[in-house]
Amino acid sequence: MQKKILGAVVAGLIIAGCSQMNAPPPVAALADGQLPLPADYRTWPTFLSAVQREDIKQIRDIYMNAQAKKAVPGNDFPQGSTFVMENWSVRLDDAGKPIKGADGKLVKDKLAAVFVMGKNPGWGAGVPEAQKNGDWIYSAFKGTGELNGEAKYDTCRTCHTPFKDKDYVFRYDEHFAAVK
Repeated sequence: MQKKILGAVVAGLIIAGCSQMNAPPPVAALADGQLPLPADYRTWPTFLSAVQREDIKQIRDIYMNAQAKKAVPGNDFPQGSTFVMENWSVRLDDAGKPIKGADGKLVKDKLAAVFVMGKNPGWGAGVPEAQKNGDWIYSAFKGTGELNGEAKYDTCRTCHTPFKDKDYVFRYDEHFAAVK
């Protein structure tokens, strides 16, 4: 009888151990500036493209990973979501005014910066309470892909804070309106 009980306990431990082997590894807690720039982000689904910012002479293309693509209107983006935003300067004429193409849209010039926004449990835990954006953290890169060591992540957080009801994501409504 004891051998049967011991055998059942050992079998249960083996099954539990094997099931843990297939579980995804825990995600390391990261802070602002620690998210890498995903090499393949341009193959990801588009969140929004060619966002026209004539006021600051900029065009923005925003990509989202497959996890973020699973989001549905009215809900937060799932854990594991990542966004990458490219900020392009615009071509200027001799007078310094933005050039527009035949379609009436600004014309891209140079990739000026790339920003990454990612979400996982416990990320950004060390951020002061007034600047917390849920589990989102940020990284900033130069147009060359090099980490921008001078980035001020409190600026990212301050700009995203008003969008708490949209999971801190700019253009949340615009994105979901476009995918209908």
